[in-house]
Amino acid sequence: MDERTGRFRVYRVVEAVPHINLFDTEATRLYTVYQSGYGERQSTVDALRTGDLVEATLGGDPADAEEAWSLLAVERVDRVAMDFAVDAEPPPEATECWEQGLDRPASVVLTEGGEPVGECFVQPRGPLPGGAFVPSVLTGLVPMEDLLTELPSAGAPPTDAVFVDPDPPDADAYSLPYGVAALFTADADERLADFKDRYDLPDAGDTRPAYDPYGI
Repeated sequence: MDERTGRFRVYRVVEAVPHINLFDTEATRLYTVYQSGYGERQSTVDALRTGDLVEATLGGDPADAEEAWSLLAVERVDRVAMDFAVDAEPPPEATECWEQGLDRPASVVLTEGGEPVGECFVQPRGPLPGGAFVPSVLTGLVPMEDLLTELPSAGAPPTDAVFVDPDPPDADAYSLPYGVAALFTADADERLADFKDRYDLPDAGDTRPAYDPYGI
């Protein structure tokens, strides 16, 4: 068994899938890890959420692509709280910065009192597997670690993120060719509250949609 030690971003997927995806922030590799079977450490694993940054040691066989890895040790060191709204109207900040034919993300700066406190991104569906936005976010297939480390406009890391998909995760066709990611720093107050109110997101809780991303 080989071991990998480092910092990983947690993409916990959904309850329908008995695995956790961990993105290696240094090697930019995604690992699939068992979600259960950890004995006295199980409560620590159960407490992990999508967006957590952890220091961990993984054990597994890199030659066996079909076999998941195991968490030998894990400690949460930071968290970007992530909320999800699906089958929802995109925010005006997103529709205003979308341009037909975009093949890479575009963004607009979110401000409060004239100071940048976040950014709202539109993510074209084209580069994503099957064009699915939220399933790609939940499984760690949207490359965003640089943004989760620091928002360029604010010069600070985000503490909260709201992902909005105009369509349901299991859609066969999409009404709009993009999804929306809004990232907020610790200085965001009214802007973050506006997004949470707009999409009826609780202050605490798990807002991941209940579906099997590998079954659609």
